[in-house]
Amino acid sequence: MYKLLLSWRYLRTRYIALASIISVTLGVATLIVVNSVMEGFTQEMHKRLHSILSDLVFESHSLGGLPDPQWHEEEIRKELGDRVVGMTSTVQVPAMLSFQVRGQWITRQVNLIGIDEETYAQVGDFSQYLLHPGNQSKLSFLLREQGYDGRLSDAGWLYRKNRIAYERAVQEQLRHIEAARRARDPGADEPTTVPDDPYGGVPSDPYGATAAASEGVEVFDEAKEQHTGVILGLMVASVRHRDTDSVVRDYFLCRPGDDVNLTFPTAPPSGEAPSAQSAKFTVVDLYESKMSEYDSSFAFVPLGELQRLRGMIDPQSGVKSVTSIQIRLRPGSNLQAARDALLGRFPADQYAYRIQTWKDMQGPLLAAVQMETTILNILLFLIIAVAGFGILATFFMIVVEKTRDVGILKALGAPSGGVMSIFLGYGFSLGTVGSGVGMIGGLLFVMYINEIAAGLEWLTGREVFDPTVYYFQEIPAVIEPLTVVLVVAGAIAIAVLASVLPALRAARLHPVEALRYE
Repeated sequence: MYKLLLSWRYLRTRYIALASIISVTLGVATLIVVNSVMEGFTQEMHKRLHSILSDLVFESHSLGGLPDPQWHEEEIRKELGDRVVGMTSTVQVPAMLSFQVRGQWITRQVNLIGIDEETYAQVGDFSQYLLHPGNQSKLSFLLREQGYDGRLSDAGWLYRKNRIAYERAVQEQLRHIEAARRARDPGADEPTTVPDDPYGGVPSDPYGATAAASEGVEVFDEAKEQHTGVILGLMVASVRHRDTDSVVRDYFLCRPGDDVNLTFPTAPPSGEAPSAQSAKFTVVDLYESKMSEYDSSFAFVPLGELQRLRGMIDPQSGVKSVTSIQIRLRPGSNLQAARDALLGRFPADQYAYRIQTWKDMQGPLLAAVQMETTILNILLFLIIAVAGFGILATFFMIVVEKTRDVGILKALGAPSGGVMSIFLGYGFSLGTVGSGVGMIGGLLFVMYINEIAAGLEWLTGREVFDPTVYYFQEIPAVIEPLTVVLVVAGAIAIAVLASVLPALRAARLHPVEALRYE
């Protein structure tokens, strides 16, 4: 009992120990906050990466893809069995997107992906990141009437009809002006200047359809029909900009209801060079995963249409080809084991396929985040190590000051182990108090981190996360109980280890020499 009483007395009266407690507190709190924020970022990144990539991706090296995907899917199911819960075929090809904005052509390099509307939702969370609620519940490449995201209040069929009506009215006015001018000056051949168009550009011949219809030819009417639908990444179709009122807004260069051109390579027969194929598509929705790598490069179109345009359908047998098969496994399945099983079924020396897990495909990025977290933990743990050296120096001072007290204890019969346990208990007390306060402070900081960030923004006048760079509306933070326990246990262990040497010195003191100490 005397050991606990003396430890508590030393802890209460030695104010120099307060510095060590504060060091431990700050170190523990900092480690908890950093690990929670890094874990939040990591989980959010994993979620968004996995939303577009299925568990396993079965790809072909060939531009023409792998033929007969049905046979491949059957073989995959035979190999993986009931671990497979979803599978879909896709075509991925680099493409050039172009559209007009106020008479000027805008081009974007995109990764064009042909997907199946019925099965693509089985292998990922793609639909959750579409802006229209109807497409979130059931994917469709048909243009919706309206009801898109609040940023797209003017989009859909209503927008498309209004835009076409405006363009035709402008062309009608220009035609009358041109006719009147030519009546005054029949020899004039200079065209009339086209006024600005708030809808992004006037078509070159919107009345070509009317002229052809008058001749009995069936034509495409943009006001009543749409081209094949395409879903664009949000950053492909918009620009994020901070206005003069310091509000960050998305300015859309094109929106659902607009038409765009896509140019991509064909899939020629073996031995022939690919050629460029162009087609017009109607934007039907936008995709916002809040991962710039995806939102700035992806465009999705119906699988069958892309296969037809690229020539991936055998004209004789009707067998279709795809470039990849995406597989979703049952939760808890071993992805590496499933990948290895498929590699055994489709060896690289016989098949020109690449079989990867989603983590393999994002390996460098995930490894970089993991390395950053590890280095931060090592550097921040040095704060607690510094506190350990402070405890070591403090204890040596206490042993020197309490030499006579130690001699009295030993003269009264206290064993060396009992004397040693006093100082070890003192170190344990310092570590426990510092770690406990640091844990509480760190957890509170994490719980209110966004409110604290808002306060810092108000105080400094600067944003913690610039919305033009980061897509996070708030700082993601996830508290891992095991990490908290390890940090607290590590801090207590350092405090106890720092007290071992002073405790050994006190335990080895001879009672007579200790009593004679001045």
